[in-house]
Amino acid sequence: MNLKTGILLTLILLFGFKANAQNCNFSIRGKIVHLENNEPIEAAYVWVVEAEEGAVSDQNGNFTVKNLCSGTYTITIQYLGHKDIRDIVKIESNTFSKTYRLEDEAMELSGVEIHGHRDAVQTTTAVSSLYGENLLESRGENLGESLKRISGVSTFSTGNSIAKPVIHGMHSNRIMIMNNGIRLEGQQWGAEHAPEIDPFLADEITVIKGAETVRYGPEAMGGVILVNPAPLPTKKTSKTNLNFVGGTNGRMGNLNLAHVGGSDKIKGLGYRIQGSAKRSGNVKSPGYFQENTGVNELNLSTSLGYSSTKLGIEAYYSLFHSELGILKDSHTGNLSDLKDIIENGRPFADGEFSYDIVNPKQRVTHHLAKLKSHYHISESWKLNFQYGFQLNHRQEFDKRRGNLNKKASLDLELYTNTIDLYVNHTHKNELSGTWGISLIQQANTNVPGTGVTPLIPNYDMVNAGLYAMEKFSKGPLEVEAGVRYDFRNVSTARYINQELRTSDLAYQNLSAFIGGLYHISPDLTFNSNLGSAWRSPNVNELFSEGLHHGAAAVEIGDPDLESEKSLKWINELQYDGQKTHLEFTAYLNPIRDYIYLNPTGETYVSLRGTFNVYEYVQANAFFYGFDFAGSYQFTTKINGYLKGSIVQAKNIDNDSYFPFIPSNRMDWGVSYDFAKASDSRTNKITLSNVLVARQNREPDFDIAPAPPAYALFNLAYQKQLTLGENKLNLGLQVQNLFNTSYKDYMNRFRYFTYDMGRNVLLKINYEF
Repeated sequence: MNLKTGILLTLILLFGFKANAQNCNFSIRGKIVHLENNEPIEAAYVWVVEAEEGAVSDQNGNFTVKNLCSGTYTITIQYLGHKDIRDIVKIESNTFSKTYRLEDEAMELSGVEIHGHRDAVQTTTAVSSLYGENLLESRGENLGESLKRISGVSTFSTGNSIAKPVIHGMHSNRIMIMNNGIRLEGQQWGAEHAPEIDPFLADEITVIKGAETVRYGPEAMGGVILVNPAPLPTKKTSKTNLNFVGGTNGRMGNLNLAHVGGSDKIKGLGYRIQGSAKRSGNVKSPGYFQENTGVNELNLSTSLGYSSTKLGIEAYYSLFHSELGILKDSHTGNLSDLKDIIENGRPFADGEFSYDIVNPKQRVTHHLAKLKSHYHISESWKLNFQYGFQLNHRQEFDKRRGNLNKKASLDLELYTNTIDLYVNHTHKNELSGTWGISLIQQANTNVPGTGVTPLIPNYDMVNAGLYAMEKFSKGPLEVEAGVRYDFRNVSTARYINQELRTSDLAYQNLSAFIGGLYHISPDLTFNSNLGSAWRSPNVNELFSEGLHHGAAAVEIGDPDLESEKSLKWINELQYDGQKTHLEFTAYLNPIRDYIYLNPTGETYVSLRGTFNVYEYVQANAFFYGFDFAGSYQFTTKINGYLKGSIVQAKNIDNDSYFPFIPSNRMDWGVSYDFAKASDSRTNKITLSNVLVARQNREPDFDIAPAPPAYALFNLAYQKQLTLGENKLNLGLQVQNLFNTSYKDYMNRFRYFTYDMGRNVLLKINYEF
């Protein structure tokens, strides 16, 4: 055979082989969700019949079957309690993508409990959650402290017992907290007004970091926190959960008991009742006690619900009651005393331990009642109705003479009624959405007899919102858009120097968003969301005029303030590998007419003491920054994590910075797992370190310079035991291991004291 003939035969063989060879690098990728509410389904089983290959959906409902040849395949999808799906697909491109919606199956299944009536968090913006083991670790902490475990979330605190969540530099009325689906309405405008919510009622706490005005209303321009209990059972069951937390610092004790059950006689009927009590005394900083910093708390919640294939109804009630002391040394006698304690940086006396709570103090009682119902109009359409009632009674007591010392200096009752009516539609194709209206009626009353001019006036507020959101899901892609219109009317009245002052204000605005989420690969996800938002000025920002006792400050409002308008663009990239998990979030958030409380540098002297003066002002702002979080499994025994955040907030009008914006922070830790590979029970020890930088981006004036950077070490041990069919979880935590003296820039009492010293916590959880 000559060379030309050999080359010719070789080419014929190569081209012939190429023509007949099949490409077997194709994939089937998809997403599995509930038909009813578009919530992802984890652990659904996918089987490709002809290829004899399968997959299981992950926690986001995603699955991938790889290494398939081109051709026609039969796909079956199964999930217990739902109707099977059988689909025939033809693969001609590299990746075939489709969203599958599973329908609840109306049949009795022994030992199976179906929960299909908790609304899913359907958003394309950045979402982080605390649940399971991480939530268990946070038991005994207030809501703000618990959420610091999530990157991008910090706290704005007043001492050690009052903490408000901060998301990307936003807090108070820019962050909406949803308590079991009801927007929490207290006097949340105050920096020292902690959320009236018991974290023990939560089975999951979710943080939505984007502007969610369209979905939840004007107060959600900075983000949303969802505090959700577990769904009520729909079959006969009985479970009890006991929690005890004890702490050495403050000699704190916290007890919680919760019980859930379901009826055997009435299918679909379930209930839950839970209560908690907490008591702690004076907090200790390294070297001294902070006098009058104790806390007494008593909480209760109960639910009753019925669920069938067509109809669902739930009634819920919660009571939150707390009494807490305000640091004695924050209320000084004269200007000289105020300057001296700020210069000294701590109380002059070492103090002593006590459970006694005296003036100045706060007493807050919050009632919340909810009635919610849904009805399945058809397979694809669901009608929802929800009514909520709240009564918030806040009393703040100051140090006064004689009988006045027994009377509250600030005594407010806030009544709130909310009505939400909306429809969800989900289809077996790629479309789903929500259309609805929401109404809020609110009345604030200053209870007479305080002996002082009210800090804020009586007011009535009515807000009406109309919104629509639509979502398109197909395989790895989700695209969502929405629009909302709100109208708000506020009427105020109060007497100042026997003169009646009234006002009638109206605000309206349109907000919208568009976002998308794309699964680049089974391990890599990117989502982006652009949303406009707005917020009308609060009554305190408009009309505050006097001493705010709990904050130990005089606050002055401005009746000419305009509504805030913002545009937030947030992007998140997530990687979920076998050993590595990474999250990176970046955002830009310009805000027009941003309202903030600014220190004037002046002081106010009265018979009750000397106090710094603050005023509400406006400026154009530009917030931007990023969060990151990651974990890596070094070996089967050793795991590590790293997370942090950076927030920048510029005052564009005068090229300066805003007060009380979180400084750069980073948190890292490493854990060692003592459990055997075959043992799924927790048995690990974790050493962690929190690094907080000095806030160098200070405003032009502050009462005292920002405190120095600090580093705190923490140690934690967790172990789970099995007692028959019951579980016992034990935890031992040492916070501020080396008893470091430090001050946090976001603590309003940093002018008067250092933060808490070492605290050893014992945590016991028993499930039976």
